[in-house]
Amino acid sequence: MNFLSEHKQVLMHRLEMKGIEKSVIPGFIWSLKGCLLDNPDMNHLQANKRMQFLGWDDFDLDYHTLQLAIACFEAGEFKR
Repeated sequence: MNFLSEHKQVLMHRLEMKGIEKSVIPGFIWSLKGCLLDNPDMNHLQANKRMQFLGWDDFDLDYHTLQLAIACFEAGEFKR
C-alpha cells in the first residue's frame, strides 16, 4: 500500500506551509532525524539551532513541528 499516514501528511504539509519546498523536505527530514539520533533529548530550540548549523537557515523549527516529526520517526514512517 502506497499512502502517507495522517501524521506524515500533516508534517509534510506543515513543512511546506513554513516555506520548505516539497523537493527538499526529504533532506530536511533526514537532517532532523540525524540530529535527534545524536541527541534524542534536545528541545525544539536546540534542534532548530543544530538544523541552522547544518545549513537550514531559512526555517524556524517550532515545538509542534518537532513533536510531529518525532512521532513520525517513532512510528517508523521515514525509512530509506
